[in-house]
Parts: sequence; C-alpha cells; structure tokens
Amino acid sequence: SAAGGDLRTESAVLQYILAFHPVQTSREELLREFDQGAGDAAQRDAVERAVHHLDGAGLLQRNGELLLPTRAALRFDELLGG
Repeated sequence: SAAGGDLRTESAVLQYILAFHPVQTSREELLREFDQGAGDAAQRDAVERAVHHLDGAGLLQRNGELLLPTRAALRFDELLGG
C-alpha cells in the first residue's frame, strides 16, 4: 500500500541520517542517494514526504538545506543500540 511504502521510506531516511551523524546531509545528497540516478519522480516525492513527516514528528530538523536528526531521534537510536 502507499501508506506502507511511505512508512518504509521514512524509516530508511531516518536510518540513513542517523547512520551518518554527525556528518550533515543535504537534502540534495539524500535525494541523490535514494534515487541512485534513476530519475524516478515518484521516489523523489516519497523522500520529500518522508523528510516532511519526520520533521513534523520531531525526529528530523532542517537547517537550510541540511538535514539533522533531533536529540529525540538520537536518544531513541541510542536506546535501540544504534
């Protein structure tokens, strides 16, 4: 389902951001990473939605074009052994 796909994309985006922290990832870098040169507009839209939803949920913050995990996301990752 579309909702299930969005949840998987949100999870993948957050895991990616957490895996590279403290390296800051730009929005464009994230889009390129998930697109892998395919030029898939649907995939790009899914990543944009994921960033928007994670920001709204307080797990991701935007600093201009840079995307950073929030302290809550970092703590949750720590609790899960990340």
